[in-house]
Amino acid sequence: MNTETLIAFVGATAALAMSPGPDNIYVLVQSITNGKSFGLATVSGLITGCIVHTTLLAFGVSAIIKENDTVFFGIKIAGALYLVYLAYKVFISNPEIDFDSTKAPKKSLKGLFVQGFFMNVLNPKVTIFFLAFFPGFLFSETLSTVWQFYILGGIFMLVSFVIFSAVALLASQIKRYTLSHKQSGIVFKWLQISVFVGIAIFILV
Repeated sequence: MNTETLIAFVGATAALAMSPGPDNIYVLVQSITNGKSFGLATVSGLITGCIVHTTLLAFGVSAIIKENDTVFFGIKIAGALYLVYLAYKVFISNPEIDFDSTKAPKKSLKGLFVQGFFMNVLNPKVTIFFLAFFPGFLFSETLSTVWQFYILGGIFMLVSFVIFSAVALLASQIKRYTLSHKQSGIVFKWLQISVFVGIAIFILV
C-alpha cells in the first residue's frame, strides 16, 4: 500500500474542497440566507450523492482495468486533459463570487438534503470528474480496485464534508472577508487553476 499516494489524495481533495466551486458556493449562499443548519443539510445531501458516483466508477473502471491496461492508461491521460480543461474554464471565468440570495430558496432541512443529493447525483460532470481524478490515485498492487475506489470515495466524502461543513458554519465570516478583500476572488480563482493543473501533472507523472 502506497501511503504517500493516499496522503497526496487527501491534500488534493482538501484543496479542491476549499477552492470556490458551484457546490461550496451554493452551501455558502444557503447558510448566509437561511442559517447554518440549512447549509449543513445541503452539505449532507451533496456528500451522500457521491456514493452513487463512486459506485459507478468502482465497478465500471475496475472492469476496464481487468480487460486492458492500455485503455486504463488512456483514461488517465484523458482525465489529466480534462482537469487542464477545467483549469482553462476557471481561467476565462469571472473571479467575482456571487452571493445572490435568490439561489437559496427557503426549504425544509429534509428538502435541502434531498435537493443536495439530486444536485450531485444528476450532475454528469461529477461522474466525469471522478473518472478524471480517482484513477491517478490507486494506491495498492494487491487490494481490489473496487475496494480502492471505495476507499478513495470515502476519503473524498469525509474530507469534503469537513471542509464544506466549515464553510457552512463560517459563512458570515467568509462573506464578510470576501467582500472586504476585493482581490480574494482573484486569489481563489488562481488557487483553483493551480489545483487542477497540479493534479493533472501528478496523474501524468
